[in-house]
Amino acid sequence: MRRKQSRVRGWPASTPGAVTARHRTDIAPTSLRARLVSLSLRPTTPPCWLGVAVAAAFIAAESVLVYWLKQLSPGDAFGVVYLLGVLVVSTIWGLGVAVATSLASAIAFDYFRNWPNAFVPDADDLAAVAVFLVVALLANTLAGLARSHAAEADRRRAEADLVAEQQAALRRVATLVARGATSSEVFSAVAEESARCLGVLNATLLRYQPDGSGMIVAARDEPGLPKMPVGERLTLEGENIAAMVLQTGTPARMDSHDHASGSAAARIRELGLRAGVGAPIVVDGRLWGVIIAGTSRREPLPSDTEPRLAEFADLVATAIANAEAHAQLTASRARIVAAADEARRRLERDLHDGAQQRLVSLGLTLRTAESAVPPELSALQTQLSEVVAGLVDVSADLREISRGIHPAILSKGGLGPALKALARRSSVPVELDLDLTDRVPESAEVAAYYVAAEALTNAAKYAQASGIHIHARTEGPHLHLAVRDDGVGGAEPTEGSGLIGLTDRVEALGGQLQITSHPGCGTTLIVRIPIVTESPTTS
Repeated sequence: MRRKQSRVRGWPASTPGAVTARHRTDIAPTSLRARLVSLSLRPTTPPCWLGVAVAAAFIAAESVLVYWLKQLSPGDAFGVVYLLGVLVVSTIWGLGVAVATSLASAIAFDYFRNWPNAFVPDADDLAAVAVFLVVALLANTLAGLARSHAAEADRRRAEADLVAEQQAALRRVATLVARGATSSEVFSAVAEESARCLGVLNATLLRYQPDGSGMIVAARDEPGLPKMPVGERLTLEGENIAAMVLQTGTPARMDSHDHASGSAAARIRELGLRAGVGAPIVVDGRLWGVIIAGTSRREPLPSDTEPRLAEFADLVATAIANAEAHAQLTASRARIVAAADEARRRLERDLHDGAQQRLVSLGLTLRTAESAVPPELSALQTQLSEVVAGLVDVSADLREISRGIHPAILSKGGLGPALKALARRSSVPVELDLDLTDRVPESAEVAAYYVAAEALTNAAKYAQASGIHIHARTEGPHLHLAVRDDGVGGAEPTEGSGLIGLTDRVEALGGQLQITSHPGCGTTLIVRIPIVTESPTTS
């Protein structure tokens, strides 16, 4: 009721400052009614002395009013006036104050009913007292029922608000999980949201280690108390919530750590925490860790803390499972790409060391045979010369094929010289802008090289481009590559295996490939590949 009252009295930020008189007259009665209803149906009874004071004030005011009305109309009793105070006091205060008010009001009524004659109690006076008492009892009973219903409604509303708040918090964390946020981001969000929803100021995510200890992966600390640093390890011997969850695999609670044994319990006392509840985090059937909500208050946490905390634990488990699955998929794709690169490298080496060398040797042999042919066999000499020229052409074609399979210059000189070699061989003029300060991992160089090679091939064959610009740079922990042409555009990344294969290759390294190709505006490929290996958070 108080919340509604404040919303009636205050104005939204979008409401203009000038309020019409009609609006003011509409709001004032509503606010007054809200105050009266809130006062009469409040779940806690006001102090008894306040009820006595209010009853006395009502009786005094009613007596003055009756006295004045008796001056205007001496024949009327006006006893109904005294029922107003009886109803108000009986509604708000307990039965004792209501009975006292009824008796006092009945005496005042009888006195003024006989006034100015002397007050002599009789049977009518007793009947008036009985009527006042019945009215007080009924009003008090009805008010008690109304208060109980109001209290129940407030309780249900509070429970609904609590459920809605927790569902909103769970949705926020679930959104992070769905977006593929890192494990550390999800852990921090879970610690923050669970502490806020449970009404505590401390929440901790602990991951179990193979040696039986626990490592803190996220913590939300109570202001004014020592902090629990991420990465701190706790030995779990003795009495503590993490050990209890590790042993049973079920939620656990401790309402006091004052006399608990073990270094973990001593650390908890050092942090100023007293009570706590923990819920297990189970990932793919194995106990991964525990989420613990703690408080510095001596009162135990509510009985519904375990199931509410378990919902956050389930979200953490989902996030960890997703991260592990993504890491495994990325590693699998990287292994496939590495295996394919190794096969291409081996094929290029076999071609260079085998077929190409044999062709060169055969060509030299034929040249020797050609020079040994007598002049009178000019036709044979011409045929041998044509065979040698054909072998030279085949060797050149084979050399180009081997370069496309895996360019040797990439392994020897790095990405910069390899891109320059691509630009020299391109049938479309290429403008290079290179800012490659250091050598990067070979897998990143190979991916960038093939992106550039595919882009040059497409620009020459399909885009009708007259110029291509390649910009490559290393910036921080990433390799950036951009290839732009001025062709017809309209390339569809989902059609054909070339761009799809490049996307798989880049993403297998944890990178991103963005293709923009609007009709008539050329085609742009932007690649971002990490060149610093990040340590996994879920392994």
